[in-house]
Order: sequence, then structure tokens, then C-alpha cells
Amino acid sequence: MSRKYVIIIPDGAADLKIAELGDKTIFEAADIASINSISISGRQGLARTIGLNQAAGSDIAIMSLLGYDPTRYYTGRAPIEAVAQNIALDETDWVFRCNLVTIADEEMADHSAGHISSAEAARLIADLNKSLGNESIKFYPGVSYRHLCVVKGTDFDVTTEPPHDIIGRPIAKNLPRGKNSELLIDLMNRSRRLFEDHEITRIRKDLGENPVSSIWLWGQGKRATMESFEKRFGLKGAAITAVDLVRGLAKLIGFDLIKVPGATGLADTNYKGKAAAAVKALENYDIVLVHIEAPDEAGHAGSASLKKKTVESIDKYIVGPVSEALKQYDDWRILVMPDHYTPVSTQGHQSEPVPFAMAGTGIDSVLQKNFSEDHAAEAGLTIENGFELMEYFLKS
Repeated sequence: MSRKYVIIIPDGAADLKIAELGDKTIFEAADIASINSISISGRQGLARTIGLNQAAGSDIAIMSLLGYDPTRYYTGRAPIEAVAQNIALDETDWVFRCNLVTIADEEMADHSAGHISSAEAARLIADLNKSLGNESIKFYPGVSYRHLCVVKGTDFDVTTEPPHDIIGRPIAKNLPRGKNSELLIDLMNRSRRLFEDHEITRIRKDLGENPVSSIWLWGQGKRATMESFEKRFGLKGAAITAVDLVRGLAKLIGFDLIKVPGATGLADTNYKGKAAAAVKALENYDIVLVHIEAPDEAGHAGSASLKKKTVESIDKYIVGPVSEALKQYDDWRILVMPDHYTPVSTQGHQSEPVPFAMAGTGIDSVLQKNFSEDHAAEAGLTIENGFELMEYFLKS
């Protein structure tokens, strides 16, 4: 029987010391018996999933985590999500991530417009296409606040800012800049006028919810292609996730997607359902990826208590059951690691090396300590090129 592998990604779970948690990080403060068991029985370490000159985001970080060098494969975040949505791009097309955001006092107040529902968002995107769309510009609805905009016939060389990294900052200082950026700014300004008195805006305000003030265009790039995981590593894989970014990466490397009812990408996601799906998938796949977005969203919200709760839920309802299921196989390995830091104190992404813990067949215990950022650094294993960690996990 071939070896079985599981990778569990608590997105953005790495953090700094937090005063309200007794100057502990989320991992140090949380009840994570299952992750601690992995770190004690196996290996802890650090991996630099985001290069020194790369933007701190899940796109680059998870690409690296999956074993792919972003300097070779990365063309932008939006092209990856376009793959998830089955949007066919011509060679010269540009695609942008299109967030629905809340702007207050000309500052970025909320990158998600109160985690607007997909149904509300679909109406807004449809109205955007009617008002702003044409043969060259088209908007595509996604999930909640996450959407896409494809632009044809225009070449760009622009710098854009992720809205989740500029919470509380003036938007004027963070607008797109560079070649043909004025087209993007014009679309954003026109969307503000469209949304200002929109029915959905009025309803959300009446309900005390964050309104949609504008679109925010960022994460641009051209069509993406990647080599299949099975061709590179000889393993058949499947992915479980609620977000288009990870779906797109999974599809690009040839992983099958497993849908889980109730998987939301938020703290209320179906943790147990994801675990059950992963355990079932091990019957037919060599490697299973389980991605949980909830800690990252809690970090962006600046809530230490919520982030701690999501990490504890991941440990109890996903890591624990999946770890136990793996032990029925004669040959197995498990890897638990966040893709990047999303500190509660900054509410944005950071690019320092992230901690990981792996255990299973052929992995010897090195440092018998609970899992944490400090202990991972103490363990003496640092993978400077994060994309090399996959080779180590599979074959060391």
C-alpha cells in the first residue's frame, strides 16, 4: 500500500505575542492537543513560504507550500481564482481580483463589506456589468466579497494594494498606480456612485451592516499554468477548501476538488464535515489537502478570541480525527502549517517564516515541546526556500 499524506493549512494562524492572551501567540494560548502531539512525536520547523521581495499573501504562500517556486509559476492572484471559476482567459487578457469593500471617511474600513452574502453580491456584480461592463470589461461573481474583473485590449504595468492589508488607511494613498491605472481608478470611482444609493446598500445600512461602498481592484495578472503534482511527485491528490484561491491552485496542479456542505471560509465553517471528507478521500487519493480560511479572517478582524477559537476548532474537529484515521494505514505522514502570519495586532499579512509540524512514518522526534512559533524556531530546521518543504515532507 502506498503512503498516505495529509496537509492541513490553518490559514493565517501564525501570530505575534498578544497582550490579552497573556503575551502568548494564538498557538501558545490555544488548546491544541492534537497539533501538539504531532509536534512532539515528529518535527517542528520553520519555512519561508513568502520570499523577501514577494508580496505577503496566500497566493504565493500556498503555491510555495504545495512545492511550486512562485518565481517560476506565479502570474498573480486573480488568474488563479479565474481557474477556480472556469473563466477562459486569452493570452493578452488581464484579470483583477474585485473585492466589495466598505469605505468610511475615505479610509478602508472593511475589506469584505461585512462578509456580504453571495446572493447580495451576485446582484451587485450583475448591476456592475450593466453599468460599467462592455466588450472589453466584464465582472464575474464569486463567493461573498470575492469577485473578478477581466479587462481585454489594455496592457497594464500597475501596483495595487490588497484591501485587507490597508484596513484603517486612507484609500487615496493606496489606489492603483502605474501604466493604465487610471482605467482601474475610474471603474472604482464609478462603482462608488452606483452603490451609493443601491437598494442593497440601503437595506444593509438599515440592518446595521457594513454597506458596499465600492469595488477594489487588485491581485492582477495574466493566464496561469502549472505542472501537475502527480507528474512531479507521482501522487494523486484532492483538496478541500471553501475559497476560490485554493480551489484554483488545486485545479492548476491537477488535484480533484471535494465539496463540503456548510464550508464557508469563516469561523462558522463545517469543521467536522471537512474532516469526514478528508478521511473518506484517503481511500482514493495519495495526498489530501485541507484548507481552513477562518483564522485568517479572524486575524483581519483583529479578534484574538475568535482566532483562538478557530484554531482550537481546527485542532479538535479536523487535526484530531484525521490524525487518528491516518494511523489505520501502515505508512502515513501529516503536515500542519499556516501559510503566513496574519497578526491580530496589525490585521494584515506578514511574510516571516511560518512554523510547521509534521509526523508519521520515518519522521523521528527531535524537540519534545508543544507547537509554537518560538519552539519551531528552536527546533533547528529552517527551509529558506519554502517550496522545498514539500520534497522534504514527502521523501525525507
